Amino acid sequence: MERLNLEIITPERVVVSEEVDMVEAKGALGEFGILPGHVQFLTTLEIGEICYAQGTQSRCLATSGGFAEVVDNKVTFLVDTTEFAEEIDIDRARRALERAEKELKELAAEEKEYKLYELAITRAMTRISAASKKL
Repeated sequence: MERLNLEIITPERVVVSEEVDMVEAKGALGEFGILPGHVQFLTTLEIGEICYAQGTQSRCLATSGGFAEVVDNKVTFLVDTTEFAEEIDIDRARRALERAEKELKELAAEEKEYKLYELAITRAMTRISAASKKL
């Protein structure tokens, strides 16, 4: 059976380098899935989760965005930051979400900090979601 060669890379290190059966992620145009034999593909990644499966086991990571490329059953994610679900401190993520929501309520939509707090909320929600998928 054909498999995918998955690499997830940050500026600091190669986080994942494994043979997998399937990959899911959130791209600029929405969520996408990749199986062996997928057409060549290049997209930006949004803040979201990357999940992959090997047989009956699956793992998820929270990521802050980057790029994805699929070529000849090789899937490469170049991401700014990433954390495995089991590495996430869910209480810390919840506190970050609460802080960002509080700050956002005090700002007008046209203020430059508004978008930064929206992104902080999205990152915190992604981390909480990924952490809930711990093995």
